[in-house]
Amino acid sequence: MKKILMVGAEAMPFAATGGLGDVLGSLPAALAQSEELDVRVVMPLYTAVNKDWRAQMKLEATFTVNLAWREQYCGVFSLKKDNVTYYFIDNEYYFKRHGLYGFGDDGERYAYFCMAVMEMLQQLNFYPDVLHAHDWQAALSVVYLNCLYRQKHGYGKIRTVFTIHNIEYQGKYGFDILGDVFALGESEHSLMEHDGAINLMKAAIECADRVTTVSPRYAEEICTPIYSHGLTACLCSNKFKLRGILNGIDYSYYNPQTDKDIRQKYSYRSLGRKLINKTALQEELGLPVREDVPVLSIISRLASHKGLDLVSECVYGLLERNDIQLIVLGQGEQKFESFFAELEQRFPQKVRALLTYNRALSKRIYAASDIFLMPSKSEPCGLSQMIASRYGAIPVVRETGGLYDSIKPFWREGRILHGNGFTFRNYSSEELSERTEAALALYHEREMHQKFVTSIMRKDFSWKMSATRYSELYSEL
Repeated sequence: MKKILMVGAEAMPFAATGGLGDVLGSLPAALAQSEELDVRVVMPLYTAVNKDWRAQMKLEATFTVNLAWREQYCGVFSLKKDNVTYYFIDNEYYFKRHGLYGFGDDGERYAYFCMAVMEMLQQLNFYPDVLHAHDWQAALSVVYLNCLYRQKHGYGKIRTVFTIHNIEYQGKYGFDILGDVFALGESEHSLMEHDGAINLMKAAIECADRVTTVSPRYAEEICTPIYSHGLTACLCSNKFKLRGILNGIDYSYYNPQTDKDIRQKYSYRSLGRKLINKTALQEELGLPVREDVPVLSIISRLASHKGLDLVSECVYGLLERNDIQLIVLGQGEQKFESFFAELEQRFPQKVRALLTYNRALSKRIYAASDIFLMPSKSEPCGLSQMIASRYGAIPVVRETGGLYDSIKPFWREGRILHGNGFTFRNYSSEELSERTEAALALYHEREMHQKFVTSIMRKDFSWKMSATRYSELYSEL
């Protein structure tokens, strides 16, 4: 049995802020369905981990972690869920805070976390065959293994995978803290250095046996200057170990047949029931209650790279030309929050701007929507387009990253419908508008629309295929 340890900063349902948490909450369970894999996950024990989960935990070990001149307490707690063992690194100085990230000492916090993971292995006498680290917060686990622990008993045969979920966030710091915070010396200077600074992601890419991204297209894109955020040379020189494996979604959590967060459960066999969710949400949000009006939605962090500038350029025309309703859920950059708030004031019978984030509300919106807009400038994988498909909302996406890999363009051959969404290539508001209009035209062909929605809801976005590919990757090592 191969032993896999995933190292990451967050995991659903314990504590999560985005896609990384979704992945570490569902991929391990998919992998653990194989009798050949012993899958375990380690993450920090944040304040956000609630008392119900804490009540199920067992204390595995307590010890001291040495990080440069610091000597810090570490407790390791565990619990088992979906045949996966989850470990939680306890240190209140670093992790008893409101929020997961965004603190001035994040570099030190995750250096401690990664060093604690290394020490945990010998304390528990658990040495994985593969250590699989996720994003910059876990990057130092790969670096410490190679630079500080490789010669110690039990560590020599551990192979490593490093997954880039979003290359924009790399863990950059000044060299004045190389020894003082990261406990590394001048011999590691060149490994850690990129563009005159410490770059944790770059170091992990250099050290790892395999590097993966969360979609095949993104693996290609990040080897180009437009998408690499400065790491083109590093990635191109390590391209031989780079793989792209498309994420999946948790089919038990995102399931309109069993979802307790929506008004009416339904499936592709009972699409008429989906309309109940539409009218329920219209009533909840104070929009005109109409089954016949197409509901468009955007569920997103309100940030420029999500393509919201394209939306802002064409949405007035779409609203003025069409009998539609638009629901926007998310928060982020002030300019977009203000824009959508003003859009609601301009079109009070057509638009709702919900400047917050709430998972249960997001699922009610997916269930009520007919068309889902996701015109990202860049998108490593994206999960929203898969969730929208699962709930029967037709995705309109730009052909980038995981959007390109997961959504194929609609076209028709007589009465035969191909693809599973509407896509456009160039970063253009005109193309977004045209494809949205095309999706609206299909909506008004009721029979063809129902047929297409049925087909997209049957598309498999579960973790089954992705888990198989990760398992094959581990076997390679």
